[in-house]
Amino acid sequence: MLDLTKVAHEALSQEDTGWNMGSFGAIAEFHHVAGDPSPAPVDGLTQVTARGGVRIDNLEGVTPVAYETLSPKPHRWTQAVSLCLPEHAAAMNQREVLTELGSDTGTIRSENCEDILFDMGLKQFQVDFCIRTGDPNLLKVLRDNAGKSLFETGNPAMPAILAAHPHRVALTRIGRIEVYQMIGGPDTGGKSPEGPHTHVLPKLLRAGRTHSANTPIPEGLTPCGALHPENPVIGRLGEDKPFNRAAFDAFQGLLNAWAPEEYLTGKQGAWRLLEQVVAASDVQEPDSRVGRAGWRNGIRQWRILHGNSALLDDWAVAFDRETGLSDPENPGH
Repeated sequence: MLDLTKVAHEALSQEDTGWNMGSFGAIAEFHHVAGDPSPAPVDGLTQVTARGGVRIDNLEGVTPVAYETLSPKPHRWTQAVSLCLPEHAAAMNQREVLTELGSDTGTIRSENCEDILFDMGLKQFQVDFCIRTGDPNLLKVLRDNAGKSLFETGNPAMPAILAAHPHRVALTRIGRIEVYQMIGGPDTGGKSPEGPHTHVLPKLLRAGRTHSANTPIPEGLTPCGALHPENPVIGRLGEDKPFNRAAFDAFQGLLNAWAPEEYLTGKQGAWRLLEQVVAASDVQEPDSRVGRAGWRNGIRQWRILHGNSALLDDWAVAFDRETGLSDPENPGH
């Protein structure tokens, strides 16, 4: 059986592994940028650079859920391990208005511990999505508008935040991610900066979901964060890259230990039938949503592993079509 703490510790030393914490609509991401100095060594489950940091404070009671999701691009897939808690244990404060929390005594870097933390009041179930600043001008605007919704018509706090680019801090029951870079928007050319960044997407916030419907989280669990080991076909900037068999095999180990059984059955079933050269017309895809995702990713991965064939083309036409089982790979970028 895999040890989650050991897996997390090793992942934090891997520059190609990304992390996130947040909800469906408010998320903080940590990624190492190629060419940057290696993350500074820090005691415990922590990784920090000049651009941001991630710290895992508590894995007690965490259930890891490994999964692969379908990409809109038919030659790709995404992958992650969600770190989940029972619903009652994952709940955060769910504040609805801008709220001053005081000095950030739990900060990853000691130089930020005197800066003031504000909950943005996004009312997300498993994350207190915050900003942190020592800027006196921004502090005045924030304090003048504390107790109000950031989305209230005419509230000057949100424009002030977007102009000042304070640190963003995502707080969960398992730890935190801090982002020191600018907020993606007009000052960054309309896209998120490379490396650590955040997304606050009002349209998704209004859905009131803890995670995408395409993420196979078992009922009763809530994802508080996730690690994203190196993808074997997608580079750090979302570009196609030559297939990395070592990265593929490494994630299959996590998948076999921690994936939903329906997914594994779907993918392995497709592989078995393809190996037996069974025609697409003679097989039936799984009944469940999760099983069908495994089946379709199995087709994609078989092509990567074994090359093109007329048989595989027939399977792709029959089964690997767009059915609402995929999400944008980089929402908000």
